[in-house]
Amino acid sequence: QVQLVESGGGLVQPGGSLRLSCAASGIFFSIDAMGWYRQAPGQQRELVADITRGGITNFADSVKGRFTISRDNAKSTVYLQMNSLNPEDTAVYYCNARIATLSTKMPYWGKGTLVTVSS
Repeated sequence: QVQLVESGGGLVQPGGSLRLSCAASGIFFSIDAMGWYRQAPGQQRELVADITRGGITNFADSVKGRFTISRDNAKSTVYLQMNSLNPEDTAVYYCNARIATLSTKMPYWGKGTLVTVSS
């Protein structure tokens, strides 16, 4: 069974930094795009950033210049480095990856990790 497990969330003061990690586990052939989404209370889930297997990145306008995304294909892991955090970044952050198994190729989601930016 394929799983995505996030880590690295927590409470941080405005202006601070956090690094999220998401590792894929289970039996699969390959992972295409990996990314991070977030959902704030009362709002829809939105894309934060994603990265192709080859390293091409894409960011939401609201995080450009503050967040970076990277991945380690050998470890099946994607990272989100978040700098200059502000209260508007408070949300549950979800990892997403398009993974090919024996029978399917489909997107998988992690359970989410809470990021709270507050003084």
